[in-house]
Amino acid sequence: MRDETGPGTADLRLLRAAVEASGEAILITSAELDEPGPRIEYSNPAFTRMTGYGLDEILGRSPRLLQGPGTDRDVLDGLRTSLEAGEATRGEAVNYRKDGSTYVVEWLITPVREAEGRVTHWVSTQRDVTDRRAYEDRQSMMVRELHHRVKNTLATVQAVLNATVRSSLTIPEFTRALSGRIASLARTHALITEDVAQAASFQGLLRAELEPYDERGRLSLEGPAVALPSELAVPVGMALHELTTNALRHGSLADPNGRLQVTWWVEADSTGRSLRWDWAEHDGPPTAHPTREGFGHRLLNKVLSTQTGAEVSVDFASDGLRVSVRMPLPASRA
Repeated sequence: MRDETGPGTADLRLLRAAVEASGEAILITSAELDEPGPRIEYSNPAFTRMTGYGLDEILGRSPRLLQGPGTDRDVLDGLRTSLEAGEATRGEAVNYRKDGSTYVVEWLITPVREAEGRVTHWVSTQRDVTDRRAYEDRQSMMVRELHHRVKNTLATVQAVLNATVRSSLTIPEFTRALSGRIASLARTHALITEDVAQAASFQGLLRAELEPYDERGRLSLEGPAVALPSELAVPVGMALHELTTNALRHGSLADPNGRLQVTWWVEADSTGRSLRWDWAEHDGPPTAHPTREGFGHRLLNKVLSTQTGAEVSVDFASDGLRVSVRMPLPASRA
């Protein structure tokens, strides 16, 4: 005869089947908290898949076997305090699988009580949130990077505005120069934003400035893939914009037969890695030393050197402008 005070055999079978089929890891342990307890009395397949342990390897053992050097002791102390008070508790910590790899586990632990209120077991529902936590951490990092970059960009815009005012002789010249420089900044930031690592390739910066003028084989761009973090990409992008603008107004791109060659490579020595790049204009109008120091000239000789630590050499050759740059690269960048 069925016991009306609790679930029948069929109900228990149904409940067990639901737990076994659950995608959430479920663990049932004894109630004692002092070592060697609590002892694992049941785990569903999702738990063994998550941890890599077989059922026969964990029954009778404490969940402490999943802890390791990276497990936050403060989190465990808080968990112990809640369990001693007989409270349901949520938490998150780093655990270790059987193969030694780590994962971030999120848990909800609830007590099972007798009619008199004494806790007899703990039921723990667990979930591997490693990917979610990594995504959230990456998003937080990108937000911090964005805040930092926006602050730097605003400072750059202010500097560009002030320098454009000083180097412009007329209002139309000021408007044209400032609009071009702001557009260049926007292109550089678009490249940075599209990259997960918040970097821009040197070739991408070149293409953003020069692609509209790549006709009849006038351009030669040769070099390896080099990623520049935002703090380098912004001043380099502006330098390339100034060189392009100068080539269009006074240099090789102002002549239908003019050519432009840009080559770059990476060097390594005892001081670290450096990006070397040469800008060489050919067959354009005869070059002459500028009669005044414009923004582009100041950018190459002062701003680029100050913001990137670059060494810049400028030569007004009879065949066209020559610029050589040696710029240190961060050690962590490929």
